[in-house]
Amino acid sequence: MFELNTYVERRRMLAEQVGEGILFFPGNIQSSMSYKDNHYPFRQDSSFLYFFGIDLPGLDATIDAATGETILYGEEPTEDDLVWTGPVTPLTEMAERVGIKKVRPCVQLHRDLAGLKQKHNRIHWLPPYRPETFLKIQELLQVEANVVTLLSSEAFIKAVVRLRSTKSEEEVREIESGVDFTVDMLLLAMKNGAAGIRECELASAMHSSVIAKNSQLAFPTILTVHGEILHNHYSNATVKPGQLILSDCGAESLMHYAGDMTRTFPADKTFNNQQKEIYQIVLNSFRHASGLLSPGILFRDVHLAACEQLVTGLKELGIFKGDTKDAVAAGAHTLLFPCGLGHMLGLDTHDMENLGEKYVGYTEELVQSKEFGLKSLRLGRALEEGFVLTVEPGLYFNPFLMDLWESQKKHVDFINYGALKKYRDFGGVRVEEDFYITAQGARKLGKHLPMEISEIEEYRR
Repeated sequence: MFELNTYVERRRMLAEQVGEGILFFPGNIQSSMSYKDNHYPFRQDSSFLYFFGIDLPGLDATIDAATGETILYGEEPTEDDLVWTGPVTPLTEMAERVGIKKVRPCVQLHRDLAGLKQKHNRIHWLPPYRPETFLKIQELLQVEANVVTLLSSEAFIKAVVRLRSTKSEEEVREIESGVDFTVDMLLLAMKNGAAGIRECELASAMHSSVIAKNSQLAFPTILTVHGEILHNHYSNATVKPGQLILSDCGAESLMHYAGDMTRTFPADKTFNNQQKEIYQIVLNSFRHASGLLSPGILFRDVHLAACEQLVTGLKELGIFKGDTKDAVAAGAHTLLFPCGLGHMLGLDTHDMENLGEKYVGYTEELVQSKEFGLKSLRLGRALEEGFVLTVEPGLYFNPFLMDLWESQKKHVDFINYGALKKYRDFGGVRVEEDFYITAQGARKLGKHLPMEISEIEEYRR
């Protein structure tokens, strides 16, 4: 937990920004895998953690936006519970650590919410993303199933996004801890990844390094020789000589703040010439984009600048042709870069994505595109001091997409499909780092991880 005043101040600012009504926070509960008492690893809801800091299942909370009164709902452990868990900190004591004076049993929540509704108090909630939370809201607030999400509070969403978007110094330290754990995962992959190892063996070793720090994964590890598929998780495939290994992974800090990084490296000790050429294009795009980061710049413009760098490099190889800016404006580059340059990072890897990308990454004036490629850019808005985000350009040679576009004669003014044929089995390359936006520009988070071709080859040796 952070200091008591951190949570008190967060709740005060939230109540002040919403202004009226009751803010309802359903915490996460244990979720069963194959039978009731066999649970998935527990992960508390990120907004609940942000405002209350208590990482336990079975809790709910309310804040009266008009008065700031906060009530935590939960149960003290029983004698039967303690047989299985051993001694635990009483819930009332944990509440005191985060500045909450009122703790009530779970059964009281239904009565309290019913009484508030009778008094015509507005009850605000955030869009649920877990089915059990969806059902809880439906039952407690007597809301029809088909409108639970529709009736979530826009005022509540916007206030949470405003507060969580700007990271405090203590939050940045936590994110940096998650990034450092992630660096260790990737160093391990780069050390042990080679022809003959199975993808799942390498991913297992990476996961073990996180568990050894008493932490957990921020998201399922991407570890693949098929880097052309954007979110291809590990499989039983055996790495072969001449292939590229792409790993996009993240570990959480002990307070659940995420790291998110990617490296691509050869199964051999060195890159071959074709791999070097493509990797260097991606690295040049990364360097250019990260150098543009500063308060006030639209991240959408940073994304487009990165795309232009990719096209410039591809033109030098004869894969693209024509005017670079025209090619990007037409969307020709999305054949090989069909996704966004980055996203916000914090307690969630795609920070606050469940609240809606239109609130987190865009504004009422800047609306998310519906075009292929650009619609996958999760962050487009102007950057602000205190934001934490990823920068992750890539080139992905997906044979399915290449064949489809060629058959449709799509963007033939910019794409040399004949030159593309020798890259059908290339795979993909991505480079990703995490950045904190400062008043002067941006600071890369975490300890160093080899990125230059010479560095990676030296480490591989």
